[in-house]
This record gives sequence, structure tokens and C-alpha cells, in this order.
Amino acid sequence: MNNNRQLFLASFFTLIAAGVGFAIRGAILADWATEFGFTKQRLGDITGGGLVGFGITIIACSLIADRVGYKPLMVLAFTLHVLSAVVTCAATPVFEALKGTTPADLEAAQNAAFKLLYWGAFMFSLANGVCESVINPLVATLYPKQKTHYLNILHAGWPGGLIIGGILAYLFCGRDASISHLRWEITVAFFLPPALYYGFVVLKEKFPISEARAAGVNFATMLAEFASPILILLLLLHALVGYVELGTDSWITNIMNAVVPGKSILLFIYTSGLMFVLRFFAGPIVERINPVGLLFISAVLGCAGLTWLGSIELGSSIVIAFAAATTYGLGKTFLWPTMLGIVGERFPKGGALTMGAMGGIGMLSAGLFGGPGIGYKQDYYASAKLKEIAPETYTRFRAPHEKSFLFFPAIAGLDGQKVGALEDKVKDGQSLSAEEKADLDPVEKAGIYGGQMALRWTAAVPAAMAVGYLILVIYFRSKGGYQVEVLHGAKPDGEHYTGGTEGPGEG
Repeated sequence: MNNNRQLFLASFFTLIAAGVGFAIRGAILADWATEFGFTKQRLGDITGGGLVGFGITIIACSLIADRVGYKPLMVLAFTLHVLSAVVTCAATPVFEALKGTTPADLEAAQNAAFKLLYWGAFMFSLANGVCESVINPLVATLYPKQKTHYLNILHAGWPGGLIIGGILAYLFCGRDASISHLRWEITVAFFLPPALYYGFVVLKEKFPISEARAAGVNFATMLAEFASPILILLLLLHALVGYVELGTDSWITNIMNAVVPGKSILLFIYTSGLMFVLRFFAGPIVERINPVGLLFISAVLGCAGLTWLGSIELGSSIVIAFAAATTYGLGKTFLWPTMLGIVGERFPKGGALTMGAMGGIGMLSAGLFGGPGIGYKQDYYASAKLKEIAPETYTRFRAPHEKSFLFFPAIAGLDGQKVGALEDKVKDGQSLSAEEKADLDPVEKAGIYGGQMALRWTAAVPAAMAVGYLILVIYFRSKGGYQVEVLHGAKPDGEHYTGGTEGPGEG
């Protein structure tokens, strides 16, 4: 009996689960800051953990998937997904048990909670990476004559999950939840129903062997593709794609909520909806526009959109916010899938190895640099602003410990627990002391300024990408134009050979 449909739906639901988990995690960062007293940089480290594991496992599993088989890897992914929820939800009871009454006790409790949240997010990203290493070649094997069509449908699952997660976050996450502010332990488990569905299918269905294994692809031939300078440049550019797309999306709801209170999650849902719809039209669009030219246009739009989002003032019209989000959304939609499409077209001998390397480096960049780096920028500019406009308030809200990022100087961000407690008092209509009234305005202004500056600096990344893509445009033009390389001498014709076939299965 043909079980293609069941296996395809299970693959689709892995990306639904990944998208829901990603969206919810971005919406509950403020809850973690308030409960555990985390700075933005520490929150950024957690969001980074929710991405970096993907990069590790997609590369590692792409090397062994043909030998190990699809089913054992998918069972491993399902196990990691379930365990990630257990580890994450352990943070609160451990924190409460350790926080004690002294500063040393509190620090120990914070460190323990941080480790549980980080490793929970890391396990979630490991699961997503294992899934991604399987579902792309699996769907190509299930539908060998309609790969582009079904890969497009498959990877609409990622923005589909973002939309579902975004709607659930709008209804139930944060102090501005439109129905009820549920405990974060409940909302963080919203990804489990789609995960349980794909796990059920994986356990009961039989999987085919991979197309690559059936064709006898030579590993040495795949590895030799990495000697190309163009592929190296594409890998470097894709690292920047991961930083700007996934790193920014990890933070965008949290950053914009200070500017458009209660509406930032709607911006996230909206841009995810743009991605969901437009990725169905990736093939026809790339047929009309050189794929490298499309990447250049996308990078320019991404730079403009992030700069615009970083310039919106508190109380601005929601129309302006949505216009800026549209620009950013249009810019990011085709970056990841078209990059993978170009690698598949120009380096077909690389097979799953080159595609896995691209996905892996994008996720590693987002996890190691994007999430933590944007968090550091927020801390740096928010603390500097508060120190400038209200030194005494900064002294009261300053985090107890300094943190550094890469080669940048160590700084003390704002204590998320203290900021959250003040915001909760305002939200609940509680009376404020004279000191709290004096603190409220500068703390709010500093937080907004930190988020805006982080987005403006992040806009430099797609600007650098635009330069790289322009170099590729010039290179291919000097070679007579962009051409698709094929293994069997068939003339490339139609959407079947266009880029933009798949998007990221981020965690």
C-alpha cells in the first residue's frame, strides 16, 4: 500500500512543530526576563541555543542519513522534541527550589534556570535539524517527478507554523494576551500536538531508501564541490542570511512590542503570512528574474525594512509599522530558499552534502551570532541610554553582572526581573511609588532605544549581503549569464529548474 501521503504529511508537520515552537519562544522572552531576571543578552543566548543545534545535526545527519536510514533518525527527532519540552519546563521548579534568600542563592538559581532553558531550546533545535536532514531527501524520493512542487508545499509548513504559533501567542502569551495570559510552561508546549502526530506516523509507517543511495552517489565527488570559490562565497553569504532572517525573527516580537504595544505579534503573523503565500510562487518569480538578481533585490529590501522598523517611534501609526514590516517581509521571504536553489542548480554533484552545509551554516550563524548578538546590542544601547538620561535609575535597574559578546566590551544590561515587575505594576493598574514613577519613563525610553538601535545595526548585514550578491551578478554576467548545471545533459526548462524550492526548517 502506498504511504506517500502519510509520510509527506508527517514531514509537513515537523515544520509546523518547528514554526510553532519558534514563534512561541519569541513571544515568551519577556516572561522569562520577568521571572528569572535575565538580561537581553542572556535571553539572546537562549534563542541562539534554539537555532545552533539545527546547524550541527543537519550537517552531521546529512552525512549518515543514507546509511542509517530515515526512520531511526525521525524516531530520534521525535524523542528529542518531547524531551526538550520536559527540560524547558523544569526551569521554574528548579529556580524556586534554589533561589533562597541571599544574592548568591539567587545567582545560582538564575544560572540553573538559564541552563535548563538553554538546553531545552538546544534539544529542540537538534530535533529540528534531524528532521530537516530527512524530510528534504525523503520528499524528493517520494515524488521524484514533482520535486519542486512538493518541496514548495513542504516548506510552506515553516511559515505555516509561525502563523499558528503567532496566533496562539497573540491569544495567550505575555501581559498583553488578548484572551488570557497563560503560564509560559503551557504555551511552550503548544508545539507538542503536531510533534505527536508526526511521531505517531513515523512509528507505524515504513520508509523508503533514499534516492541518493539508490543512485549510488559518490561521496568524494560531493566533497570536491567545496573547492569552488563561488560555493565558498555562497556559504559565507548564507551565514549572513541566517543571522539576519532567523536572528532577527527570534527578537522581532519582543523588540517591536515596546513600540506598538500588543500589536507586535500581529506584525510577526503578517510577515509570516507573506512568506507562506509568496513561497508558493517562488518558481514562477525566479523564472522571470535571475535568481542572483532576486537575492540582490531581497537584500536591499531587507536592509531598508530593518532600518525603517528601527526608526519607528512609540505611538506611531500601526499602518506605518505594517508598511515597514511589509518591506522587511518581502526582503526576507526568498533569501533562504533561493540560496538553496542556486546551490542545487550550480553544484548538483554536491547533492545532500552541499545543501546540508548551506542549511547548517545558516543556522549556526543565527544561533551563535544572530540571537546573542542582537540581544547584546539591545543591552548595550539600552543601558547606555538609561545611564545618560537617568543615572540613578540605571543604578537601580542595572544587572548585577557584566556580560561580553565576542570581542565587544563587557556590559551590564538592565535587570529583566526589575523591568518586568515595573511594567506588570503599570499593566495591572497598581499604584506606583514616587521613585517608580520617576523610573518608568526613562526605563521605557531606554528599552525602545536599545531595540531600535539593534535593528538599525542589524540592517548592515543585508547591506553587506547586497554587495556580495552584486559581485555574483557581475561574475555570472561576465560568464554569459546565469546557467543551471545539470548532471545528465538535459536542457533546463521551466519551473522544474528554478531556484527557491525550499525554506528553512528553523528551530
